[in-house]
Amino acid sequence: MYNHAPKDYQCPLCLIAKGGGNGITNQHDIVYKDNLITAFVSAKWWGKNHAQIIIVPNKHFENIYDLPSNYSHAIQDAVKEISIALKKVYKCDGVSMLQHNEPAGSQEVFHYHFQVYPRYTDDGFYDNLKNPRWVDQTERLPYAEKLRKYFERK
Repeated sequence: MYNHAPKDYQCPLCLIAKGGGNGITNQHDIVYKDNLITAFVSAKWWGKNHAQIIIVPNKHFENIYDLPSNYSHAIQDAVKEISIALKKVYKCDGVSMLQHNEPAGSQEVFHYHFQVYPRYTDDGFYDNLKNPRWVDQTERLPYAEKLRKYFERK
């Protein structure tokens, strides 16, 4: 209904959810997966808030307007579990969440995704939102491994 992806859009998040990679993110970044959702460490970091988690439905839905309730519920349940995991594993002081829809809402990738950021006291998070940096696999891997171990023990 409110879709903006080009007709020939090659969705990078579908590639991850289907078991591949998109040239930046790959299967080593995944921290949790079930039949409805996949959660992984983002390759884009902001300031001191390393290794935020992106949660996507395994099936392609462009935005919240298209997202069926069963996927929405699964994502929100994962948001809670991942938030608790970030507190325990990353020892963060809090979490923030972002979810964007349509270009005017800052949506850059046309596949619904929900972001959970570890937060730390006086971390300057909102000052850094315009200055992300791309992080290679070697820097992401320790964060992903810690969260995977956490979910394997649950």
